[in-house]
Amino acid sequence: MRAAFALFALLSVSVSSIAQTAAVSKSFVIADVHTSPFTSNPFMHGNSIQGDRYFLTQATMVDLIATAYGVDAVNVNGGPTWLERDRYDIRATVPPKTTQDDVKLMLRTLLATRFHLIVKTGTAPMPTYILSAGSGKPKMTGSEGNGESSCVPLPPQQNPPSGAPSYITVSCKNLTMVSLADTLHTFAGGYLDQPVVDETNLAGAWDFTIKWTGRDQLEKQGADGISIFAAVEKQLGLKLELKTAPRPVFQVASVDETPTSNAANIAEALPEPPAAPFEVAVIKPSAPDEKGYARITGNQIETRAIPLLFLLTFGWDLNPNNKESIANAPKWLDTAKFDFLAKAGTNVRVDKFASGNLINFEDLRSMLRALISERFQMKWHMEDRPVTAYTLIAIKPRLKPTLDPTERTRCKEGPGPDGKDPRVESPVLNRLITCQNMTIPQIGDELQHVAGGYIYNPVVDGTGLKGSYDFTLSFSSADKILPNTGGSADPNSSDPNGALSVFDAISRQLGLKLEKTKRPYPVLVIDHMEETPTAN
Repeated sequence: MRAAFALFALLSVSVSSIAQTAAVSKSFVIADVHTSPFTSNPFMHGNSIQGDRYFLTQATMVDLIATAYGVDAVNVNGGPTWLERDRYDIRATVPPKTTQDDVKLMLRTLLATRFHLIVKTGTAPMPTYILSAGSGKPKMTGSEGNGESSCVPLPPQQNPPSGAPSYITVSCKNLTMVSLADTLHTFAGGYLDQPVVDETNLAGAWDFTIKWTGRDQLEKQGADGISIFAAVEKQLGLKLELKTAPRPVFQVASVDETPTSNAANIAEALPEPPAAPFEVAVIKPSAPDEKGYARITGNQIETRAIPLLFLLTFGWDLNPNNKESIANAPKWLDTAKFDFLAKAGTNVRVDKFASGNLINFEDLRSMLRALISERFQMKWHMEDRPVTAYTLIAIKPRLKPTLDPTERTRCKEGPGPDGKDPRVESPVLNRLITCQNMTIPQIGDELQHVAGGYIYNPVVDGTGLKGSYDFTLSFSSADKILPNTGGSADPNSSDPNGALSVFDAISRQLGLKLEKTKRPYPVLVIDHMEETPTAN
């Protein structure tokens, strides 16, 4: 890595002047920039134009730079510690006939003027997954080139035999090899922690279906499992290998954490558009033996044999495992199953991903809230009530102080610097979180995101520990423990099958303790709800 930075230093040039030059002709008409609200599962949404509106939400500064300059986020180096932690929302109006390439220039202008961003750019040899042609002919079908390119996850097999292996299956149409490289990185992120670059030299577009075993299921499925690497070779006739290749890199020279203020008239000039309802929605009770699944395809959501509780917790952004997040819930809410088929209109906002355009998650939540409220005649309100929460206290701290306080504050799924991965020998320890330069309050905040099923509300720091720390935390997801106890035992306890709760992991590995308490927190209170939906 040091060698890469040395080479980078030789090749780097300032591009701040590029953004400033572009500002004259490529800038948003008006833009609202603010910090993002809390969400249980933060990741970037949007980067799309709807009419004269552009939006990008829950984006870190790394996301913003990567989007503006068209590079992978892992290629954005340097910068202050908060670069991967703080998140921002951008809403803006754009001139007529604005393209996605225009938006990149507009984002560069916004970053230069509102955040005073200065970056340097160059190339450096870095780890890269190379997609290349195999020894024989491709095992894909040449596309006729009609219609938009797309990749759609296929639902799981209905009523599979007991013990049958499960696969991730994706059907792609009219996809170029460059788009395939991006798609593999998006869908197979459990395997591919570096960018994928196309070096197949295959022109045109292709149709194909590919299936593989999820990274966390590969060991468990044994001979029935197939990695993404084997799937690419056997099913597509291509090769996917980790090599070292030149990649564009961006060094953040300086950037402000707080953007300059919005225009005084921003609320009037850029009002929040009202959420559009579903254009078509069909709800019906599920067949008794139907296999459950849920999927989003473009502007359509489809579920089969899913309890209404699942959709309700998604719509209100609640943790589905936390029964305290809903008060006065009817008994049938998690047992009565329904089939939903709902389609949004053409004016709905979309999120642009490598796999195609998907309905924006925040808009989808709003539309589901409206649909459920209308069809199930639901009356509700939010109210602060005492719920289970945790305070982090010190017992015998085993945390290692951060050696380099200039490192970015971040957590990732995967091994730490020592490369040890307990998931290989003990698949039941299926969560491995590596964090660097984290204060104790930040650790408590991060636990809400990485320990779903255990922790639902903000964790308060009661350790008295100062400074920042690096650590790796290995534990089992809540579903590996709770089913074995019928859901009645305390999830603080570890399981005889080798599973380790996040509570025990924090105690044994970090020398800290999550102490249970009660604190007021917003709860969804259901005042009235009918079990039978109104007619379609």
